Amino acid sequence: MNDLRLLKMAQVLVRYSLALKAGDLFLIQGSDLAAPLIRNVYREALLAGAHPYLKVTVDGIAEILYNNASDEQLQYISDLQKLEIEKIDAMLTIMGTHNTRNLSGIDPQRIAIQKRAGLQQTKRMLERISEQELRWCGTQFPTQASAQDAEMSLFDYENFLFTACAVEKDDPVEHWRRLRKDQDSIIQFLSQCKELHVTGVDTDLKFSVAGRKWINCAGTENFPDGEVFTGPVEDSVNGHICFTYPAVYQNREVVNVRLTFENGQVVKAEASKGLDFLKTMIEIDDGASFVGEFAFGTNRGITGFTRNTLFDEKIGGTIHLALGASLPESGGKNISAIHWDMVCDMRSGGEITADGELFYQNGEFLI
Repeated sequence: MNDLRLLKMAQVLVRYSLALKAGDLFLIQGSDLAAPLIRNVYREALLAGAHPYLKVTVDGIAEILYNNASDEQLQYISDLQKLEIEKIDAMLTIMGTHNTRNLSGIDPQRIAIQKRAGLQQTKRMLERISEQELRWCGTQFPTQASAQDAEMSLFDYENFLFTACAVEKDDPVEHWRRLRKDQDSIIQFLSQCKELHVTGVDTDLKFSVAGRKWINCAGTENFPDGEVFTGPVEDSVNGHICFTYPAVYQNREVVNVRLTFENGQVVKAEASKGLDFLKTMIEIDDGASFVGEFAFGTNRGITGFTRNTLFDEKIGGTIHLALGASLPESGGKNISAIHWDMVCDMRSGGEITADGELFYQNGEFLI
């Protein structure tokens, strides 16, 4: 793929999203399919004076690991991995696989073993991001597999991706700065609120956000971006929520997810497909059955479901909850090996009140 929009995307990622500077130790990781974007990012990183290095994954390695490794091998974290997370200044993860269903046949208990083993690494990475010691960004490279998941041709998917990233605009950075300014007003209102009440199709959920910080997401840690989020008070979530779209995690799809909460914890999980996987992930550790994030999607360039959480959680007019780890910068305290975002469309009858005041209706902010 040779597209000038890739060069523009690389420039935004390096100069704006990650704000690379001279001397930064910069990890770029992605699959071999993302080579065209990796090359452009690598070049731009050098021009910025950074020290880029690569981790390129090969198709099929994950299946080999899960099918052949002993439990001890699945739990092994090398000293090099521990050192890396302490030393890198910036990290870019480029998603895009040959087969988005490549782990569908893997026993979820095997995945759970490895996830639990990596908990401290995940916790340390989130701490460094929160402390602004590590800059991280995740993005997507357009692949045939992702296009098929989105029920698009590759050509249409490329256009969709670049539109969502705003790199077809003359000045994409200005677009993201303008979105940040717009979202500042939303955050200003939400920061004064203590309790949110979400109602919609088979949904009635209350929780406290008192004392928590709302985070403005405008193209830095995700690309594309477009959300505002916080970490609800851990034991305050009560009620139930039915998620509009399939919940995708570790390349596994769970359909018609319905969760019931009491005092913050999932007490009932339902799904029409993938229920065993859902339950295994919820039981992976003590924090996996609690909510680590609540967010509003604000990217109006993303209008439909693609089976890719990077895009789907940003759909303008949606909300999402994440089971598992809180992002420390929000003030959330939940610790878990998982962070699983699940999306609910609010554009047809959804309402949210803050301290009893209606401020969000049919996917639109009324403030």
